[in-house]
This record gives sequence, structure tokens and C-alpha cells, in this order.
Amino acid sequence: QVQLQESGPGLVKPSQTLSLTCTVSGGSITTNYYYWSWIRQPPGKGLEWIGYIAYSGSTYYSPSLKSRTPISRDTSKNQFTLQLSSVTPENTAVYYCGRGGSWVPPPHDYWGQGTQVTVSS
Repeated sequence: QVQLQESGPGLVKPSQTLSLTCTVSGGSITTNYYYWSWIRQPPGKGLEWIGYIAYSGSTYYSPSLKSRTPISRDTSKNQFTLQLSSVTPENTAVYYCGRGGSWVPPPHDYWGQGTQVTVSS
């Protein structure tokens, strides 16, 4: 069974960089043909797809977020990360990682439990 677990700070100050890690077990992030996404849900709003890193290492982002939310991976640890620079309070959300297919945005068959991130001074 594939499992995903988000980790990172729950509180980040404005203008700082938010870094989240998704640790995957039960499957390799390099296995054909899966795509590994970051998704978030701000308070009172719906899910927002941020972007993904593919099994090949290529990335694709939501056009509104790509310049601020780079995604990378560490294949030796079977992890992928989200790094969001210059955060503001509007970045407050529950952040999820998930596994999906090649659609943009992709549907997801496995999800992490989510982690709350609050941006506040």
C-alpha cells in the first residue's frame, strides 16, 4: 500500500520560506508512470492544485503559482518537497501531497493526511 506523509513547520512568518516534505512508502517516486503533487486548501475554500513532479523528475505547476512554488525530490530518500518563498498570510492552508496520473491537474488515488501551515507574525 502506498502511503504519503507530509512534514514541515506549522507556523511560518511572513516573507520567510516555507519548506514541506512528502515522504512516500510502499512505492517508488521514480516508478512509471506516476506523478507526485502538492495540493492545498485555504480556510473556507476548495482544494487548489499547486503542481507535480513526475516519475522522470520533470515538473509542472499551476500557472498562477509556478514562480513561487518550486517542487524538487530526493530519490535516495523517496521524498519530494515544496519550497514556497516570500510567503504571506494568504498562503495559510492545509497542505497535502498526493499521487496521480498524467492529467493536468491530475486526479489523485493516494493522499497524505495533510498538514496545517499558518503564515503569521
